[in-house]
Amino acid sequence: YSGICGAQINEIDAAKGPDKFLPHLLGHEGSGIVQKVGSGVNTVKEGDHVVLHWRPSSGIQSPTPKYSWEGKQINAGWVTTFNEQAVVSENRLTVIPDDFEMSIAPLFGCAVTTAFGVVNNDAQIKIGQSVVIFGIGGVGLNIVQAASMVSAYPLIGVDLLAQKLEMGKKFGLTHTVVGGKENVNDIIFDIVGPNGADVVIETTGNSRIIEQAYELTHPDGKTILVGVPNKGDNISIYSLPLHFNKVLTGSHGGDAVPDLVIPRYIRLMESGNMTLDGLITHEFELDEINDALDLFRSGEAGRIIVKMNR
Repeated sequence: YSGICGAQINEIDAAKGPDKFLPHLLGHEGSGIVQKVGSGVNTVKEGDHVVLHWRPSSGIQSPTPKYSWEGKQINAGWVTTFNEQAVVSENRLTVIPDDFEMSIAPLFGCAVTTAFGVVNNDAQIKIGQSVVIFGIGGVGLNIVQAASMVSAYPLIGVDLLAQKLEMGKKFGLTHTVVGGKENVNDIIFDIVGPNGADVVIETTGNSRIIEQAYELTHPDGKTILVGVPNKGDNISIYSLPLHFNKVLTGSHGGDAVPDLVIPRYIRLMESGNMTLDGLITHEFELDEINDALDLFRSGEAGRIIVKMNR
């Protein structure tokens, strides 16, 4: 199985600029079964059930593989998941229990590990801190859950789609605001106080929303950027507060170490202290991948899972 992340949309749209690796495979969160291992591989073995993730962990980082299709060379990174069989670096795999549901496991490849890492590593949210999250998608929902687990309050979600906000309430949102309104800032300041929120997390990559998130952050607070803006899409901010205690920083996958944290999250699920129920809203076959991508772009879905054809 494979998940779909905004990173794949950014690659398709060349959001970071011209892509010098075309043509290449896509996908960076998935699940599968190890068919064969190379020499020197020690952390996984044939038959293991694994999560495929883009953040590195233990093991070998091999040279990136080259595939062949209809006589053409197809490039790939250390992990790809939009393919039935993949050559993956050892350090992009984490073993999971054989009885863990494989269709859910891809969420540990990015959506869950990134979100929980944003809360625990990047923002280091403390009990009772006020938190605002812009964008309640697959990563945003897990940020809500992680922030709720550490007793953030109030926990405010902002999204253009009311159904996303309703889903967010199930994961711990205490307040919701429909984005795109002129009075969004006023509503949030009324909730958190005139100085702003302790932590504001931006997941959309929209430069205007990044500016808004920064404006809503307390002078002693943190603005965490999870979404990636298009190349050349700059922001304008008043930077003086950054010379004192205000923090503006970008997240790199929540600084997660997958083989360290994935077993922890599985234990949390087994104990009932964490849930992924409702996060996956649609499942497609691999030959329907373009339909899946179109649905992802619409913003109408939660996390989308793609089932391999064999």
